Amino acid sequence: MKAVFLEFYKIRKRKIWVTIAALLGVQCLWGMWAFRDMSVKELSQGYMQCLYHFTVLNTIMMPVIAAVTASRVCDLEHKGQTFKLLLTAMPAGALFDAKFICASLHMAAAAAAQTILIIILGKAAGFTEPFPPGRIFGYMITTTSVTVTILAFQQVFSLLFSNQMVPLVIGITGSFGGLFSLFLPAGVQKGVLWSYYGVLTQVEMNWDSETKLADMQYILVDRSSYLLLAGVFAAIYLTGRWCFTRKER
Repeated sequence: MKAVFLEFYKIRKRKIWVTIAALLGVQCLWGMWAFRDMSVKELSQGYMQCLYHFTVLNTIMMPVIAAVTASRVCDLEHKGQTFKLLLTAMPAGALFDAKFICASLHMAAAAAAQTILIIILGKAAGFTEPFPPGRIFGYMITTTSVTVTILAFQQVFSLLFSNQMVPLVIGITGSFGGLFSLFLPAGVQKGVLWSYYGVLTQVEMNWDSETKLADMQYILVDRSSYLLLAGVFAAIYLTGRWCFTRKER
């Protein structure tokens, strides 16, 4: 706990929340624009519309948030060249854990703020669909789980590379790769970490080619994909932690 508090103390002037708030602000503005002047049918499926579209937005934006957060949390020691000094007072593994917990709390808070935004948009737009607390909570858990897994991946590169452009480029490339993979078969999507926002979605769109109308419906989340994501997280975290503890400094 002392190591985690130390990480928060070190980043107190780094203004990580500015980047997170800016990207959430973009999502808010998009939501205000997208959910204005909705038809009666759209209002009856309002929360489904929100969950569907915000899932796509997350595929684009949340990996960038994770990459920036991991970079801001990890580059202090690179700039000050203080890894050797710091590791005389604590094990390398404990430092890795503390940085991950610190950054993960930021990701969880960002997902919670986004969930609150969806609820506010629903009230402001006047959605007639009954409020689905289970689906909303599941969305927050899914968003947090996928983002934290991506964060672990980004943290490994942020700690191993002193040049933070490397992990940032990986994060941006991953977000575009995840977005592109949403148009590919489900089997391919499961092989792309950044596409799991879509893989674990609770809403799907049915397109009627004859009427040219799209209809939303809730679906069951693929539990096997959750287990696969958990396995990927464990592999990334344990391998990255091992690499960091063995790294020459």
